[in-house]
Amino acid sequence: MGDEDDLAQSLEAHRKYLQRYALFHLHDTALAEDAVQDTLIAALAQSRRFEGRSQLRTWLTAILKHKIVDMVRKRGRGLPANTLSLNDDDSGDASFTSKGAWIDPPADWGLPDAALESQQFWRVYQECCRLMPQRYGLVYSMREVMDLSSEEICKKLDISTSNLHVILFRARLRLRACMTKNWFGTDHG
Repeated sequence: MGDEDDLAQSLEAHRKYLQRYALFHLHDTALAEDAVQDTLIAALAQSRRFEGRSQLRTWLTAILKHKIVDMVRKRGRGLPANTLSLNDDDSGDASFTSKGAWIDPPADWGLPDAALESQQFWRVYQECCRLMPQRYGLVYSMREVMDLSSEEICKKLDISTSNLHVILFRARLRLRACMTKNWFGTDHG
């Protein structure tokens, strides 16, 4: 019984981190709490599988990633079909001349490594991700933050590889525009 109590306390010590991680990806406090709760329950049920080859937080985050993807997939089945449309107006063609040169080149980002240390940078980044269309934010997050492969994302979201690449392209354009306007275009870095 003492071991279970110790494990439960160890898991609970990571709740705040897991909640922030889930909220970043789900943009909904109640869903994030559900995902964290499901993660902690799964961790308790599978505690014998944890061999200590990684940090407990790393193991919990891996479980949480799967819970988030499952939640989004279930929730995503109800999204309107046009959220995956390949014919949006923001295809990015307006960013380049016919010869491939930038029309409006990216701003000088100064010292990007220093920005990564700034909590304000991460608040701006999270807000920019939140402002993206839900599907763009999800796909971008799965690829760039959760580090899932293209194949895994396509399988989990039931989308084609070409659709994935279009969504990632558009998400990156929106993120670049938002970050340039709200962070790199200001006097932060």
